[in-house]
Amino acid sequence: MFRYILSTSILFILTFSVNFSQTDHMAIAWNEQVLEAIRNDFARPTVHARNLMHSSTIMYDCWAAYDTTSSEQYFLGNTIGSFTSVFDFENFEPNIPSNSLEKKKAQEVSMSYGVYSLIKHRYMNSPQWPSTLLNINAQMASQDLDTLIVSTDYINDGPAALGNYLAEQIIAFGMQDGANEAGDYASTCYTSINPNIQPEEPGTSGIIDPNAWQAIELSILIDQSGEVITEVPPFLGPEWGEVQGFALRDSNLTHVVIDSCTFKTYYNPGPPVYLDTNVASSFDESLYKWGFGMVIKWSEHLDPSDGVMWDISPGSLKYDGETPPVEEFANFYDWERGGLVSWHNEDGSFGGNGHEENPFTGLPYEPNIVPRGDYGRVIAEFWADGPDSETPPGHWFTLLNDFILVPQSGEHRWRGQGPIIEDQEFIVKSYLALAGAMHDCAIAAWSNKGCYDYIRPVSAIRYMAEKGQSTDMTLPNYHPAGLPLVPGFIEVVDDDHPLADFGDEDHVGEIAIHSWKGPDYI
Repeated sequence: MFRYILSTSILFILTFSVNFSQTDHMAIAWNEQVLEAIRNDFARPTVHARNLMHSSTIMYDCWAAYDTTSSEQYFLGNTIGSFTSVFDFENFEPNIPSNSLEKKKAQEVSMSYGVYSLIKHRYMNSPQWPSTLLNINAQMASQDLDTLIVSTDYINDGPAALGNYLAEQIIAFGMQDGANEAGDYASTCYTSINPNIQPEEPGTSGIIDPNAWQAIELSILIDQSGEVITEVPPFLGPEWGEVQGFALRDSNLTHVVIDSCTFKTYYNPGPPVYLDTNVASSFDESLYKWGFGMVIKWSEHLDPSDGVMWDISPGSLKYDGETPPVEEFANFYDWERGGLVSWHNEDGSFGGNGHEENPFTGLPYEPNIVPRGDYGRVIAEFWADGPDSETPPGHWFTLLNDFILVPQSGEHRWRGQGPIIEDQEFIVKSYLALAGAMHDCAIAAWSNKGCYDYIRPVSAIRYMAEKGQSTDMTLPNYHPAGLPLVPGFIEVVDDDHPLADFGDEDHVGEIAIHSWKGPDYI
């Protein structure tokens, strides 16, 4: 086997790269390398969910190929969609070590080569590719593995060749799985009908359809991964329903024809609520206005100095069940106070309707009382987690690694019961299950997002405010599509209003809303 000479250059690589070799489990180390590659790339949750799925498939199949007792490969030797990955197990089987330690080593080596090759292929055009390449080369060096081994002859050339072959097959599969990887994941039919909105300027830039998506154009755009974007980001994955999933079934699939495009949608909930621009309505009469009005109201709650305190412990908060139909949202979400209606008591107090005890300790949860504004902003920041993020699909792997796989090493059981499961088996199965779920969720969510092409809150709220108010025909700026007036919350600026001449400009007749200004005002 080739061995690295620790020259000055190699020492530099090992010192200044992200190296996860300190873990005892190579599967975790390589999953962390995938997460770091995601952080070094553009923020593309759909793409990264797919990459996590494919890298987890490589690790699982490398493990399963050498495990002849109870497992079979998910991808190797099987047909997924219209792609068949040929695997000559009959001639491969004599190469499986009988010694358990040698078998584990073979699994780890094949995993390493497989994920290494996949990362090189999928992230070679990422903005921080040199850093990612440095990281994965250092990881290979720490395992004393030769990156120049490129053979895919898994029958004659050992575990490295199996990993290379599996990566080769996954890459070929990915070129025809519906993601349009060859076209940099661009849509082939969908087009946006609205002009770009420029949030740094007033208004909507002349939006055409208040029910359709609008791209955001900023003077300086830094994405969720901290990358400076020089072009206006297009709609991400509007045709992602075309992508081959993990456990999605045709019984969950609906084809929706819009204009000249046919969208494949999974778990289609039906169209969202739309704004009728010709009929005046209040928040209670229009679900469109109610929903986007709640965005304004809840952004008001992000002010940490409003004095509202919440107990956010599991003893205070819980939710058991599914989200109700949109027609029942008013009885589910607390529009005025925030959170769910069930979180608030009849006497107006908050919380106390949570879980009775911690199932691990058997004791009640300690209260965790925080400002409502802090709670809301932390949730928003966790969802975005910029500018150094493994994006939402990767968040779940970070939680899995940090709170289950590593701290519970040596104690893994199926659903917490039965005999202990060997760590490597538990890890690769956990990765495949979680990655499959994340990948399918991305396909289902973005298939519907692309199909219904729905408007963002910033565009919807600005559009209604541009139109004016829809409450009183005798007041200025009346329009059926305008915002409903609520004293102290949404008002028409008159001569006596504090904002009448704000910034030395005349705002009389315009719409003013009461909301949180943003983090610069904390």
